[in-house]
Amino acid sequence: MSSIFIGELAGTATLLYLGNGVVANVLLKNTKGNGTGLLAIAAAWAFAVTVAIYVSTYFGSSGAHLNPIVTIAGCVKSGDWSLFPTFIGAQLVGAMLGQLLVWIHYKPHYDITEDAGAIKATFCTDPAINSTLFNFISEAFASAVAIVALGSFSTVETGLGPFTVGILVWVVGLALGGTTGYAINPARDLGPRIMHAILPIKNKGGSDWGYAWIPVLGPAAGAVLGAYLLTLNQ
Repeated sequence: MSSIFIGELAGTATLLYLGNGVVANVLLKNTKGNGTGLLAIAAAWAFAVTVAIYVSTYFGSSGAHLNPIVTIAGCVKSGDWSLFPTFIGAQLVGAMLGQLLVWIHYKPHYDITEDAGAIKATFCTDPAINSTLFNFISEAFASAVAIVALGSFSTVETGLGPFTVGILVWVVGLALGGTTGYAINPARDLGPRIMHAILPIKNKGGSDWGYAWIPVLGPAAGAVLGAYLLTLNQ
């Protein structure tokens, strides 16, 4: 198994364990962090990205994509799709593993939480207002902004790179996350949504597969758009 696969799997699992861990801490019943809100979630997700990049790099993925939109944008720009299955497969499996860890970690709190919507929110995203077109646009535009910003980080000193990416995720969450919960990462949404469907969770409702394509294809479209915008400055 390649070091890229292991690195992406380990990093994405870390990302989801910490990222959806904070959502569970905020939303599930009787946790110490119950009710602390969006600011806590956005901050922890940002720090989770920073930590996950270091983990991914340590285990062999020097690119530390952790997100299919980064992989897609890189493939679009380079024209080389040979490693696409390795990155995407590792990210999806890693997201599922990280979500499994969240469920195990908070199992007693899942067992006493009766709100099916709160339970699902600890796994995957959903829109504040259901509007297919604008939900798709929100995910696509937020992802495009992230890709363009990441492309401009090439001049940032290497040691600060993970922190700048964390800051990017932080501001995207606070500024643009109010519409759809800013998935901006197909693996981050799809992997946990699959786990929501298959895990034996008390009081869970449906996994909302009718919406599930938006946090997958919306960010993917944004990745292509962002990659194209970056080529305009070459």
